[in-house]
Amino acid sequence: MQDIREEAGDLLLQVVFTASITKEMGAFDIKDVVRTICDKLIRRHPHVFGNVSAKDSDEVLKNWERIKAEERKEKHESTSILSGIPSGLPPLLKANRIQGKVKHVGFDWPAGEIEPLFKKLDEEISELKEAAGENNPEHMAEELGDVLFMTVNIARRLNVDPDAALNMVCEKFRKRFNIMEELAQSEGKSISDYSLEELDSFWEQAKERLKKS
Repeated sequence: MQDIREEAGDLLLQVVFTASITKEMGAFDIKDVVRTICDKLIRRHPHVFGNVSAKDSDEVLKNWERIKAEERKEKHESTSILSGIPSGLPPLLKANRIQGKVKHVGFDWPAGEIEPLFKKLDEEISELKEAAGENNPEHMAEELGDVLFMTVNIARRLNVDPDAALNMVCEKFRKRFNIMEELAQSEGKSISDYSLEELDSFWEQAKERLKKS
């Protein structure tokens, strides 16, 4: 908590520093910053500060996106709910953010059963197989993207961070492969000296060693 307190202070310093510069420029000061965020929160929470009813959190998010769109329209900006998603985000995070955004307006898989999502993933994999059979690079890339996008959808439904999950698997693979290299070195050879069947045997040994540890 002490570290969090210190870092929160660093963030506050940047806000105060920026507001001090803009005050000298005659633009706005720290009071204006606080007033702006308060006004925004009040405006975007009519179920709290107004007379709008919201039956659940999904309804709150729908209202939030609708109000944001109205604000962007007044500023002559894009009213798309996806316009605020940076194009430079890592692809897995971008897919997750896009799916979460469209969920706010009701465009999502029905709540409850997850089986329809797995069925859709199987469908996307079948289409990828067909594209691979055509040996069309552009089509294969598109279909593989569909598979990855649907996988992120499933991760989101399971409340699993897809980026963290993939990173975990990468680390697991790295540990197993390091053991394979150690096994090869123990025999005085390079791992590239072995056949695929021998490497598969090393892989199984690595898995067992990690299980025991």
